[in-house]
Amino acid sequence: MSRIVQIANTITVGTLAEKLDIPVSKLIGELMKNGVMATVNERVDFDTASIVVGEIEDLDVNLELEKEKSEATHQRAKPKSGKGQARPPVVAVMGHVDHGKTSLLDAICDAKTAQGEAGGITQHISAYQAKHGDRVITFLDTPGHEAFAAIREHGAHLTDLVILVVAADDGIKPQTVEAIRFAKKAGVKIIVAINKIDKEGADANRIKQQLAEHELTVEEWGGETVVVEVSAKAKTGIDKLLDMVILVADLEDLKAEVTGPATGLIIEAHMEKGRGPIGVALVESGILKQGDTLMAGSTYAKVRNLESPLGDKLEKAEPSTPVVLTGFKTLPRFGDEFTVVKNEKEARSLLDNQARNQSKSKSQDISGGELIRMIDKQKQVSELHVVVKADVQGSLKSVIDSLRSLNTEEVAIRIVGSDVGNINEMDVHLAATSQAIIYGFNVEASAATKKIANRDQVSLRTFKIIYELIEDCKNELNKLLKPEIVRTDLGRLIVKGIFKVTKDEVICGGEVTKGKAAAPSKAAIFREDKQLADVEITKLQRGPQEAKEVPSGEMCGVSFNTENRVDLQEGDKLEFYTEETITRKL
Repeated sequence: MSRIVQIANTITVGTLAEKLDIPVSKLIGELMKNGVMATVNERVDFDTASIVVGEIEDLDVNLELEKEKSEATHQRAKPKSGKGQARPPVVAVMGHVDHGKTSLLDAICDAKTAQGEAGGITQHISAYQAKHGDRVITFLDTPGHEAFAAIREHGAHLTDLVILVVAADDGIKPQTVEAIRFAKKAGVKIIVAINKIDKEGADANRIKQQLAEHELTVEEWGGETVVVEVSAKAKTGIDKLLDMVILVADLEDLKAEVTGPATGLIIEAHMEKGRGPIGVALVESGILKQGDTLMAGSTYAKVRNLESPLGDKLEKAEPSTPVVLTGFKTLPRFGDEFTVVKNEKEARSLLDNQARNQSKSKSQDISGGELIRMIDKQKQVSELHVVVKADVQGSLKSVIDSLRSLNTEEVAIRIVGSDVGNINEMDVHLAATSQAIIYGFNVEASAATKKIANRDQVSLRTFKIIYELIEDCKNELNKLLKPEIVRTDLGRLIVKGIFKVTKDEVICGGEVTKGKAAAPSKAAIFREDKQLADVEITKLQRGPQEAKEVPSGEMCGVSFNTENRVDLQEGDKLEFYTEETITRKL
Protein backbone atom coordinates (compact mmCIF):
# COMPACT_ATOMS: atom_id res chain seq x y z
CA MET A 1 0.00 0.00 0.00
CA SER A 2 1.44 3.37 -1.01
CA ARG A 3 2.31 5.95 1.62
CA ILE A 4 0.62 9.38 1.45
CA VAL A 5 2.81 12.43 2.04
CA GLN A 6 1.26 15.88 2.32
CA ILE A 7 3.24 18.87 1.10
CA ALA A 8 2.56 22.56 0.53
CA ASN A 9 2.08 24.09 -2.93
CA THR A 10 5.82 24.78 -2.95
CA ILE A 11 8.51 23.00 -0.93
CA THR A 12 12.29 23.12 -0.64
CA VAL A 13 14.21 20.20 -2.13
CA GLY A 14 15.76 19.44 1.27
CA THR A 15 12.38 19.32 3.06
CA LEU A 16 10.86 17.13 0.34
CA ALA A 17 13.75 14.66 0.58
CA GLU A 18 13.28 14.54 4.35
CA LYS A 19 9.55 13.87 4.02
CA LEU A 20 10.24 11.13 1.45
CA ASP A 21 12.99 9.66 3.67
CA ILE A 22 15.54 9.61 0.84
CA PRO A 23 18.98 11.27 0.47
CA VAL A 24 18.73 14.79 -0.86
CA SER A 25 21.40 14.00 -3.49
CA LYS A 26 19.11 11.33 -4.98
CA LEU A 27 16.22 13.79 -5.25
CA ILE A 28 18.46 16.45 -6.83
CA GLY A 29 19.63 13.81 -9.34
CA GLU A 30 16.05 12.95 -10.29
CA LEU A 31 15.23 16.65 -10.72
CA MET A 32 18.24 17.06 -13.01
CA LYS A 33 17.08 14.11 -15.13
CA ASN A 34 13.84 16.05 -15.64
CA GLY A 35 15.67 19.24 -16.59
CA VAL A 36 15.20 20.98 -13.22
CA MET A 37 18.46 22.38 -11.83
CA ALA A 38 17.77 22.91 -8.12
CA THR A 39 19.88 23.10 -4.95
CA VAL A 40 18.86 21.81 -1.52
CA ASN A 41 17.35 25.16 -0.44
CA GLU A 42 15.49 25.91 -3.68
CA ARG A 43 11.75 25.37 -3.96
CA VAL A 44 9.82 23.22 -6.40
CA ASP A 45 6.07 23.40 -6.99
CA PHE A 46 3.62 20.60 -6.25
CA ASP A 47 3.26 19.49 -9.89
CA THR A 48 7.02 19.19 -10.39
CA ALA A 49 7.40 17.29 -7.11
CA SER A 50 4.60 14.87 -8.09
CA ILE A 51 6.18 14.09 -11.48
CA VAL A 52 9.66 13.53 -10.03
CA VAL A 53 8.45 11.41 -7.09
CA GLY A 54 6.48 9.23 -9.49
CA GLU A 55 9.67 8.44 -11.42
CA ILE A 56 11.81 7.41 -8.43
CA GLU A 57 12.19 3.65 -8.36
CA ASP A 58 11.37 1.73 -5.16
CA LEU A 59 9.49 4.72 -3.76
CA ASP A 60 5.81 3.93 -3.22
CA VAL A 61 4.57 7.40 -2.29
CA ASN A 62 1.60 9.54 -3.31
CA LEU A 63 1.84 13.29 -2.78
CA GLU A 64 -1.16 15.29 -1.60
CA LEU A 65 -1.55 19.06 -1.43
CA GLU A 66 -1.97 20.47 2.06
CA LYS A 67 -3.47 23.82 2.95
CA GLU A 68 -0.88 26.41 3.93
CA LYS A 69 -2.51 27.59 7.14
CA SER A 70 0.43 29.61 8.38
CA GLU A 71 0.61 31.76 5.26
CA ALA A 72 -3.11 32.40 5.31
CA THR A 73 -2.91 33.44 8.96
CA HIS A 74 0.09 35.60 8.18
CA GLN A 75 -1.77 37.43 5.43
CA ARG A 76 -4.79 37.99 7.65
CA ALA A 77 -2.56 39.46 10.33
CA LYS A 78 -1.15 42.08 7.95
CA PRO A 79 -3.95 43.92 6.16
CA LYS A 80 -2.44 46.39 3.72
CA SER A 81 -5.45 48.56 3.22
CA GLY A 82 -8.98 49.08 4.42
CA LYS A 83 -9.48 48.72 8.20
CA GLY A 84 -6.87 49.52 10.77
CA GLN A 85 -4.46 52.39 11.16
CA ALA A 86 -1.26 53.24 9.29
CA ARG A 87 1.82 51.42 10.50
CA PRO A 88 5.58 51.68 9.81
CA PRO A 89 6.92 49.62 6.92
CA VAL A 90 8.96 46.51 7.72
CA VAL A 91 12.02 46.42 5.46
CA ALA A 92 14.36 43.45 5.02
CA VAL A 93 17.91 44.20 3.93
CA MET A 94 19.05 41.29 1.74
CA GLY A 95 21.79 40.45 -0.72
CA HIS A 96 25.08 38.64 -1.25
CA VAL A 97 27.60 38.19 1.56
CA ASP A 98 30.05 41.11 1.91
CA HIS A 99 28.04 43.46 -0.31
CA GLY A 100 27.49 45.83 2.60
CA LYS A 101 24.02 45.04 4.01
CA THR A 102 24.98 45.48 7.65
CA SER A 103 27.24 48.44 6.87
CA LEU A 104 24.28 50.12 5.17
CA LEU A 105 22.17 49.54 8.28
CA ASP A 106 24.99 50.95 10.38
CA ALA A 107 24.86 54.10 8.27
CA ILE A 108 21.08 54.30 8.75
CA CYS A 109 20.82 53.28 12.41
CA ASP A 110 24.40 53.92 13.60
CA ALA A 111 24.27 50.51 15.26
CA LYS A 112 27.84 49.36 14.46
CA THR A 113 26.69 45.75 14.32
CA ALA A 114 29.13 44.32 11.76
CA GLN A 115 32.01 44.58 14.23
CA GLY A 116 30.25 42.14 16.54
CA GLU A 117 29.67 39.40 13.96
CA ALA A 118 32.19 36.62 13.45
CA GLY A 119 34.12 37.09 10.24
CA GLY A 120 32.13 40.28 9.53
CA ILE A 121 29.21 38.15 8.33
CA THR A 122 25.68 38.59 9.71
CA GLN A 123 24.64 35.25 11.21
CA HIS A 124 21.28 36.09 12.78
CA ILE A 125 18.20 38.10 11.87
CA SER A 126 18.64 41.46 13.59
CA ALA A 127 15.84 44.00 13.97
CA TYR A 128 16.12 47.78 14.27
CA GLN A 129 13.93 50.86 14.09
CA ALA A 130 15.08 54.17 12.62
CA LYS A 131 13.41 57.57 12.22
CA HIS A 132 13.42 59.44 8.94
CA GLY A 133 11.88 62.85 9.40
CA ASP A 134 8.73 62.17 11.41
CA ARG A 135 8.37 58.60 10.08
CA VAL A 136 9.53 55.33 11.65
CA ILE A 137 10.93 52.44 9.58
CA THR A 138 11.57 48.92 10.90
CA PHE A 139 14.60 47.13 9.41
CA LEU A 140 15.50 43.45 9.40
CA ASP A 141 19.11 42.52 8.64
CA THR A 142 19.29 39.01 7.18
CA PRO A 143 22.39 36.80 6.83
CA GLY A 144 24.13 36.70 3.48
CA HIS A 145 25.96 33.37 3.68
CA GLU A 146 24.42 30.52 1.69
CA ALA A 147 23.97 28.40 4.81
CA PHE A 148 21.36 30.85 6.12
CA ALA A 149 18.84 30.42 3.28
CA ALA A 150 16.15 29.37 5.76
CA ILE A 151 16.53 32.60 7.73
CA ARG A 152 16.63 34.76 4.61
CA GLU A 153 13.47 33.21 3.22
CA HIS A 154 11.67 33.85 6.49
CA GLY A 155 12.99 37.41 6.45
CA ALA A 156 11.34 38.02 3.10
CA HIS A 157 8.00 36.70 4.36
CA LEU A 158 8.12 38.96 7.40
CA THR A 159 8.41 42.14 5.41
CA ASP A 160 6.62 44.69 3.26
CA LEU A 161 9.67 45.85 1.32
CA VAL A 162 13.07 44.42 0.50
CA ILE A 163 16.18 46.55 0.05
CA LEU A 164 18.36 44.45 -2.21
CA VAL A 165 21.98 45.47 -1.68
CA VAL A 166 24.30 44.91 -4.65
CA ALA A 167 27.97 45.94 -4.62
CA ALA A 168 28.70 48.23 -7.56
CA ASP A 169 32.13 46.65 -8.08
CA ASP A 170 31.01 43.02 -7.81
CA GLY A 171 27.59 42.63 -9.41
CA ILE A 172 24.79 40.13 -8.94
CA LYS A 173 25.84 36.89 -7.25
CA PRO A 174 24.03 33.60 -6.43
CA GLN A 175 22.74 34.86 -3.08
CA THR A 176 21.51 38.05 -4.77
CA VAL A 177 19.47 35.90 -7.16
CA GLU A 178 18.21 33.84 -4.23
CA ALA A 179 17.11 37.01 -2.41
CA ILE A 180 15.24 38.19 -5.54
CA ARG A 181 13.43 34.86 -5.70
CA PHE A 182 12.50 34.96 -2.00
CA ALA A 183 11.17 38.53 -2.31
CA LYS A 184 9.11 37.73 -5.42
CA LYS A 185 7.69 34.60 -3.79
CA ALA A 186 6.70 36.64 -0.73
CA GLY A 187 5.05 39.21 -3.01
CA VAL A 188 6.93 42.22 -1.64
CA LYS A 189 8.31 45.26 -3.42
CA ILE A 190 12.05 45.43 -4.12
CA ILE A 191 14.19 48.57 -3.88
CA VAL A 192 17.74 48.07 -5.14
CA ALA A 193 20.56 49.83 -3.31
CA ILE A 194 23.71 49.82 -5.47
CA ASN A 195 26.32 50.09 -2.72
CA LYS A 196 30.06 50.90 -2.80
CA ILE A 197 29.41 53.32 -5.66
CA ASP A 198 32.57 55.26 -4.69
CA LYS A 199 34.81 52.19 -4.94
CA GLU A 200 37.27 51.64 -7.79
CA GLY A 201 35.71 49.45 -10.47
CA ALA A 202 32.14 50.47 -9.59
CA ASP A 203 29.79 50.22 -12.59
CA ALA A 204 26.13 51.03 -11.84
CA ASN A 205 25.02 50.54 -15.45
CA ARG A 206 26.37 46.99 -15.45
CA ILE A 207 24.34 46.25 -12.29
CA LYS A 208 21.18 47.67 -13.91
CA GLN A 209 21.73 45.45 -16.95
CA GLN A 210 22.13 42.40 -14.70
CA LEU A 211 18.95 43.33 -12.83
CA ALA A 212 17.05 43.46 -16.14
CA GLU A 213 18.26 39.92 -16.85
CA HIS A 214 16.48 38.87 -13.66
CA GLU A 215 13.23 40.65 -14.57
CA LEU A 216 13.93 43.74 -12.45
CA THR A 217 13.86 46.58 -14.98
CA VAL A 218 14.83 49.93 -13.45
CA GLU A 219 12.52 52.94 -13.68
CA GLU A 220 14.82 54.96 -15.95
CA TRP A 221 14.65 52.10 -18.48
CA GLY A 222 10.85 52.01 -18.41
CA GLY A 223 10.45 49.47 -15.61
CA GLU A 224 9.08 49.61 -12.06
CA THR A 225 12.17 48.80 -9.99
CA VAL A 226 13.45 51.68 -7.86
CA VAL A 227 17.27 51.89 -7.83
CA VAL A 228 19.29 54.16 -5.55
CA GLU A 229 23.07 54.53 -5.72
CA VAL A 230 24.61 54.71 -2.23
CA SER A 231 27.84 54.45 -0.30
CA ALA A 232 27.44 53.06 3.21
CA LYS A 233 31.05 53.98 3.98
CA ALA A 234 30.73 57.62 2.89
CA LYS A 235 27.06 57.78 3.99
CA THR A 236 25.96 59.20 0.63
CA GLY A 237 22.57 58.49 -0.92
CA ILE A 238 21.13 57.31 2.43
CA ASP A 239 18.44 60.01 2.67
CA LYS A 240 17.32 59.36 -0.90
CA LEU A 241 17.09 55.63 -0.17
CA LEU A 242 14.91 56.27 2.89
CA ASP A 243 12.74 58.70 0.89
CA MET A 244 12.12 55.91 -1.62
CA VAL A 245 11.27 53.45 1.17
CA ILE A 246 8.67 55.88 2.58
CA LEU A 247 7.27 56.60 -0.91
CA VAL A 248 6.87 52.92 -1.82
CA ALA A 249 5.39 52.19 1.62
CA ASP A 250 2.83 54.97 1.18
CA LEU A 251 1.80 53.56 -2.19
CA GLU A 252 1.26 50.19 -0.51
CA ASP A 253 -1.05 51.85 2.07
CA LEU A 254 0.24 49.70 4.93
CA LYS A 255 -2.23 49.30 7.79
CA ALA A 256 -2.74 47.05 10.80
CA GLU A 257 -5.46 46.41 13.34
CA VAL A 258 -4.63 47.85 16.75
CA THR A 259 -7.69 46.41 18.49
CA GLY A 260 -7.96 42.83 19.63
CA PRO A 261 -5.22 40.49 20.90
CA ALA A 262 -1.71 41.26 19.69
CA THR A 263 -0.26 38.82 17.15
CA GLY A 264 3.12 38.50 15.50
CA LEU A 265 6.11 36.28 14.76
CA ILE A 266 9.13 35.09 16.70
CA ILE A 267 12.12 36.15 14.59
CA GLU A 268 14.83 34.93 16.96
CA ALA A 269 15.15 33.05 20.25
CA HIS A 270 18.00 32.23 22.60
CA MET A 271 18.89 31.46 26.23
CA GLU A 272 20.39 34.22 28.34
CA LYS A 273 22.13 33.69 31.66
CA GLY A 274 20.08 35.14 34.51
CA ARG A 275 17.06 35.85 32.26
CA GLY A 276 16.21 32.43 30.82
CA PRO A 277 14.47 31.97 27.44
CA ILE A 278 14.47 35.15 25.35
CA GLY A 279 12.29 35.75 22.30
CA VAL A 280 12.78 38.49 19.71
CA ALA A 281 9.41 39.15 18.09
CA LEU A 282 7.82 41.37 15.49
CA VAL A 283 4.36 42.65 16.38
CA GLU A 284 2.02 42.43 13.37
CA SER A 285 -1.35 43.50 14.78
CA GLY A 286 -2.80 44.66 18.07
CA ILE A 287 -0.79 46.27 20.86
CA LEU A 288 1.51 44.10 22.98
CA LYS A 289 1.92 45.25 26.60
CA GLN A 290 4.13 44.27 29.49
CA GLY A 291 2.26 41.69 31.62
CA ASP A 292 0.34 40.21 28.65
CA THR A 293 0.20 36.42 28.33
CA LEU A 294 1.03 35.12 24.89
CA MET A 295 1.20 31.70 23.29
CA ALA A 296 3.94 30.98 20.72
CA GLY A 297 4.15 27.56 19.08
CA SER A 298 4.46 24.96 21.83
CA THR A 299 5.25 27.38 24.67
CA TYR A 300 3.80 30.45 26.36
CA ALA A 301 4.97 33.49 28.30
CA LYS A 302 3.69 36.04 30.75
CA VAL A 303 5.66 39.00 29.42
CA ARG A 304 7.97 40.00 32.26
CA ASN A 305 10.12 42.46 30.32
CA LEU A 306 9.26 44.27 27.10
CA GLU A 307 12.29 45.91 25.49
CA SER A 308 13.48 47.36 22.22
CA PRO A 309 16.32 45.48 20.42
CA LEU A 310 18.71 48.11 21.83
CA GLY A 311 17.63 47.31 25.41
CA ASP A 312 15.28 50.25 26.07
CA LYS A 313 12.30 49.47 28.31
CA LEU A 314 8.90 49.61 26.59
CA GLU A 315 5.42 49.76 28.09
CA LYS A 316 3.75 48.72 24.86
CA ALA A 317 4.61 47.75 21.29
CA GLU A 318 2.44 48.68 18.31
CA PRO A 319 2.34 46.93 14.88
CA SER A 320 5.66 46.68 12.97
CA THR A 321 7.63 47.05 16.18
CA PRO A 322 10.46 44.58 16.97
CA VAL A 323 10.61 43.67 20.66
CA VAL A 324 12.65 41.52 23.03
CA LEU A 325 10.50 39.43 25.39
CA THR A 326 11.29 37.57 28.61
CA GLY A 327 9.03 35.31 30.65
CA PHE A 328 8.80 32.25 28.36
CA LYS A 329 8.38 28.89 30.08
CA THR A 330 10.52 27.20 27.44
CA LEU A 331 12.40 28.51 24.44
CA PRO A 332 10.10 29.50 21.52
CA ARG A 333 11.07 28.38 18.04
CA PHE A 334 12.25 30.55 15.20
CA GLY A 335 9.24 31.36 13.00
CA ASP A 336 6.55 30.60 15.59
CA GLU A 337 3.47 32.80 15.44
CA PHE A 338 2.40 34.31 18.74
CA THR A 339 -1.03 35.40 19.95
CA VAL A 340 -1.97 37.15 23.19
CA VAL A 341 -4.45 35.11 25.26
CA LYS A 342 -6.51 35.89 28.36
CA ASN A 343 -4.25 34.32 31.00
CA GLU A 344 -1.77 31.53 31.72
CA LYS A 345 -4.55 29.02 32.41
CA GLU A 346 -6.00 29.55 28.92
CA ALA A 347 -2.52 29.26 27.39
CA ARG A 348 -1.88 25.91 29.12
CA SER A 349 -5.28 24.61 28.05
CA LEU A 350 -4.73 25.60 24.41
CA LEU A 351 -1.26 24.01 24.40
CA ASP A 352 -2.62 20.76 25.87
CA ASN A 353 -5.27 20.55 23.14
CA GLN A 354 -2.64 21.37 20.50
CA ALA A 355 -0.34 18.60 21.77
CA ARG A 356 -3.17 16.04 21.71
CA ASN A 357 -4.14 16.97 18.15
CA GLN A 358 -0.53 16.78 16.96
CA SER A 359 -0.12 13.38 18.58
CA LYS A 360 -3.18 12.06 16.73
CA SER A 361 -2.08 13.46 13.37
CA LYS A 362 1.41 11.99 13.70
CA SER A 363 0.27 8.46 14.59
CA GLN A 364 0.18 6.30 11.48
CA ASP A 365 0.60 2.65 10.57
CA ILE A 366 3.83 1.57 8.89
CA SER A 367 3.49 -1.35 6.50
CA GLY A 368 5.89 -4.30 6.68
CA GLY A 369 7.25 -3.46 3.23
CA GLU A 370 7.95 0.12 4.20
CA LEU A 371 9.68 -0.99 7.40
CA ILE A 372 11.94 -3.35 5.43
CA ARG A 373 12.75 -0.55 2.97
CA MET A 374 13.72 1.76 5.84
CA ILE A 375 15.92 -0.94 7.40
CA ASP A 376 17.62 -1.68 4.06
CA LYS A 377 18.25 2.05 3.53
CA GLN A 378 19.89 2.31 6.96
CA LYS A 379 22.13 -0.68 6.22
CA GLN A 380 23.43 0.96 3.05
CA VAL A 381 24.19 4.34 4.63
CA SER A 382 27.10 5.07 6.97
CA GLU A 383 25.93 7.55 9.58
CA LEU A 384 27.81 10.30 11.40
CA HIS A 385 26.13 11.01 14.73
CA VAL A 386 26.21 14.64 15.87
CA VAL A 387 24.83 16.79 18.68
CA VAL A 388 24.24 20.41 17.61
CA LYS A 389 24.12 23.38 19.99
CA ALA A 390 23.67 26.99 18.84
CA ASP A 391 23.17 30.39 20.40
CA VAL A 392 19.77 31.14 18.84
CA GLN A 393 16.94 29.19 17.23
CA GLY A 394 17.42 30.68 13.76
CA SER A 395 21.07 29.66 13.69
CA LEU A 396 20.24 26.20 15.03
CA LYS A 397 17.79 25.62 12.16
CA SER A 398 20.28 26.86 9.57
CA VAL A 399 23.10 24.69 10.93
CA ILE A 400 20.88 21.60 10.97
CA ASP A 401 19.53 22.30 7.45
CA SER A 402 23.06 22.82 6.15
CA LEU A 403 24.35 19.62 7.72
CA ARG A 404 21.46 17.58 6.33
CA SER A 405 22.20 18.95 2.87
CA LEU A 406 25.50 17.03 2.99
CA ASN A 407 23.68 13.67 3.04
CA THR A 408 24.27 11.30 0.13
CA GLU A 409 23.22 7.74 -0.69
CA GLU A 410 26.37 6.47 1.06
CA VAL A 411 26.84 8.73 4.06
CA ALA A 412 24.43 10.73 6.16
CA ILE A 413 24.35 12.88 9.26
CA ARG A 414 22.13 11.72 12.09
CA ILE A 415 21.34 14.50 14.54
CA VAL A 416 20.88 12.72 17.87
CA GLY A 417 20.35 15.93 19.81
CA SER A 418 20.00 19.67 19.23
CA ASP A 419 19.19 22.66 21.39
CA VAL A 420 19.88 26.32 22.04
CA GLY A 421 22.38 27.29 24.72
CA ASN A 422 25.89 26.48 25.90
CA ILE A 423 27.21 22.91 25.77
CA ASN A 424 26.54 21.14 29.08
CA GLU A 425 27.21 17.81 30.78
CA MET A 426 23.96 16.29 29.46
CA ASP A 427 25.10 16.99 25.91
CA VAL A 428 28.37 15.17 26.63
CA HIS A 429 26.55 12.16 28.13
CA LEU A 430 24.25 12.01 25.09
CA ALA A 431 27.22 12.20 22.72
CA ALA A 432 29.08 9.50 24.68
CA THR A 433 26.19 7.02 24.59
CA SER A 434 25.46 7.64 20.89
CA GLN A 435 29.12 7.95 19.83
CA ALA A 436 28.49 11.43 18.46
CA ILE A 437 30.51 14.58 17.83
CA ILE A 438 29.31 17.74 19.57
CA TYR A 439 29.19 20.79 17.30
CA GLY A 440 28.69 24.16 18.94
CA PHE A 441 27.92 27.34 17.01
CA ASN A 442 28.47 30.63 18.84
CA VAL A 443 28.29 28.78 22.18
CA GLU A 444 30.82 27.70 24.81
CA ALA A 445 31.50 24.82 27.17
CA SER A 446 32.58 25.21 30.78
CA ALA A 447 35.91 23.83 32.00
CA ALA A 448 34.01 21.10 33.90
CA THR A 449 32.11 20.10 30.74
CA LYS A 450 35.35 19.96 28.72
CA LYS A 451 36.92 17.79 31.40
CA ILE A 452 34.02 15.29 31.23
CA ALA A 453 34.19 15.29 27.42
CA ASN A 454 37.90 14.53 27.59
CA ARG A 455 37.32 11.74 30.12
CA ASP A 456 34.56 10.18 28.01
CA GLN A 457 36.57 10.67 24.79
CA VAL A 458 33.85 12.85 23.26
CA SER A 459 34.92 15.22 20.48
CA LEU A 460 33.67 18.71 21.33
CA ARG A 461 34.10 21.34 18.62
CA THR A 462 32.95 24.97 18.68
CA PHE A 463 32.83 27.47 15.82
CA LYS A 464 32.04 31.15 15.34
CA ILE A 465 31.61 31.00 11.55
CA ILE A 466 29.04 28.60 10.14
CA TYR A 467 30.82 27.53 6.97
CA GLU A 468 33.85 26.45 9.03
CA LEU A 469 31.54 24.18 11.05
CA ILE A 470 30.00 22.74 7.88
CA GLU A 471 33.44 22.14 6.34
CA ASP A 472 34.59 20.28 9.46
CA CYS A 473 31.52 18.05 9.39
CA LYS A 474 32.05 17.45 5.68
CA ASN A 475 35.59 16.26 6.40
CA GLU A 476 34.22 13.80 8.96
CA LEU A 477 31.75 12.46 6.38
CA ASN A 478 34.62 12.03 3.92
CA LYS A 479 36.20 9.58 6.39
CA LEU A 480 33.07 7.42 6.20
CA LEU A 481 33.16 7.14 2.42
CA LYS A 482 34.42 3.79 1.20
CA PRO A 483 37.68 4.28 -0.73
CA GLU A 484 37.66 3.81 -4.48
CA ILE A 485 39.68 0.85 -5.75
CA VAL A 486 41.28 1.61 -9.13
CA ARG A 487 42.43 -1.48 -11.06
CA THR A 488 45.15 -1.29 -13.71
CA ASP A 489 45.58 -4.32 -16.03
CA LEU A 490 49.23 -5.12 -16.75
CA GLY A 491 49.51 -8.21 -18.96
CA ARG A 492 48.93 -11.93 -19.50
CA LEU A 493 51.05 -15.08 -19.04
CA ILE A 494 50.30 -18.56 -20.40
CA VAL A 495 51.43 -21.31 -18.01
CA LYS A 496 53.93 -23.70 -19.70
CA GLY A 497 55.15 -25.64 -16.66
CA ILE A 498 54.39 -26.20 -12.96
CA PHE A 499 57.33 -26.73 -10.55
CA LYS A 500 55.87 -26.56 -7.05
CA VAL A 501 52.34 -26.61 -5.61
CA THR A 502 51.53 -26.35 -1.89
CA LYS A 503 48.49 -25.20 0.06
CA ASP A 504 49.51 -21.56 0.01
CA GLU A 505 52.28 -21.27 -2.63
CA VAL A 506 52.75 -22.11 -6.31
CA ILE A 507 55.86 -21.83 -8.51
CA CYS A 508 55.29 -22.09 -12.25
CA GLY A 509 56.75 -20.93 -15.54
CA GLY A 510 55.31 -19.57 -18.75
CA GLU A 511 55.35 -17.06 -21.59
CA VAL A 512 54.20 -13.43 -21.33
CA THR A 513 51.87 -13.02 -24.33
CA LYS A 514 50.43 -9.58 -23.64
CA GLY A 515 51.63 -6.44 -21.85
CA LYS A 516 54.00 -7.36 -19.06
CA ALA A 517 54.30 -9.48 -15.94
CA ALA A 518 55.27 -7.59 -12.77
CA ALA A 519 56.10 -8.30 -9.13
CA PRO A 520 54.80 -7.41 -6.68
CA SER A 521 51.30 -7.39 -8.18
CA LYS A 522 48.11 -9.39 -8.26
CA ALA A 523 46.85 -11.90 -10.80
CA ALA A 524 43.58 -13.57 -11.70
CA ILE A 525 43.96 -17.20 -12.80
CA PHE A 526 41.70 -18.31 -15.67
CA ARG A 527 41.08 -21.72 -17.23
CA GLU A 528 39.47 -20.91 -20.54
CA ASP A 529 36.83 -18.32 -19.48
CA LYS A 530 36.38 -19.45 -15.88
CA GLN A 531 38.23 -17.64 -13.10
CA LEU A 532 39.83 -20.02 -10.59
CA ALA A 533 41.40 -17.66 -8.08
CA ASP A 534 42.96 -14.29 -7.24
CA VAL A 535 46.56 -14.50 -6.07
CA GLU A 536 49.44 -12.31 -4.85
CA ILE A 537 52.49 -12.37 -7.18
CA THR A 538 55.60 -12.35 -4.97
CA LYS A 539 58.50 -13.05 -7.35
CA LEU A 540 59.47 -13.18 -11.04
CA GLN A 541 62.51 -15.11 -12.30
CA ARG A 542 63.99 -14.50 -15.75
CA GLY A 543 66.76 -17.03 -16.28
CA PRO A 544 69.02 -17.05 -13.20
CA GLN A 545 68.09 -13.44 -12.29
CA GLU A 546 65.15 -12.16 -10.24
CA ALA A 547 63.19 -9.52 -12.19
CA LYS A 548 60.68 -6.79 -11.34
CA GLU A 549 59.06 -6.87 -14.82
CA VAL A 550 59.10 -9.22 -17.79
CA PRO A 551 57.86 -7.89 -21.16
CA SER A 552 55.66 -9.60 -23.75
CA GLY A 553 57.36 -12.36 -25.79
CA GLU A 554 59.66 -13.58 -23.01
CA MET A 555 59.63 -16.60 -20.71
CA CYS A 556 59.82 -16.34 -16.90
CA GLY A 557 59.19 -18.13 -13.67
CA VAL A 558 56.42 -16.95 -11.35
CA SER A 559 55.92 -17.43 -7.61
CA PHE A 560 52.58 -16.53 -6.04
CA ASN A 561 50.80 -16.91 -2.72
CA THR A 562 47.21 -18.05 -2.42
CA GLU A 563 44.75 -18.43 0.46
CA ASN A 564 43.43 -21.77 -0.84
CA ARG A 565 45.16 -24.50 -2.82
CA VAL A 566 45.05 -23.88 -6.58
CA ASP A 567 45.06 -26.87 -8.94
CA LEU A 568 47.11 -25.10 -11.61
CA GLN A 569 47.45 -26.74 -15.06
CA GLU A 570 49.46 -26.03 -18.19
CA GLY A 571 47.55 -23.72 -20.50
CA ASP A 572 46.00 -21.70 -17.63
CA LYS A 573 46.28 -17.91 -17.91
CA LEU A 574 47.53 -15.43 -15.36
CA GLU A 575 46.08 -11.93 -15.84
CA PHE A 576 48.41 -9.52 -14.02
CA TYR A 577 47.00 -6.31 -12.47
CA THR A 578 47.55 -3.75 -9.70
CA GLU A 579 45.03 -2.05 -7.42
CA GLU A 580 45.30 1.46 -6.00
CA THR A 581 43.17 2.69 -3.10
CA ILE A 582 42.02 6.30 -3.62
CA THR A 583 40.46 8.32 -0.82
CA ARG A 584 37.15 9.83 -1.91
CA LYS A 585 35.58 13.16 -0.98
CA LEU A 586 32.06 14.54 -1.09
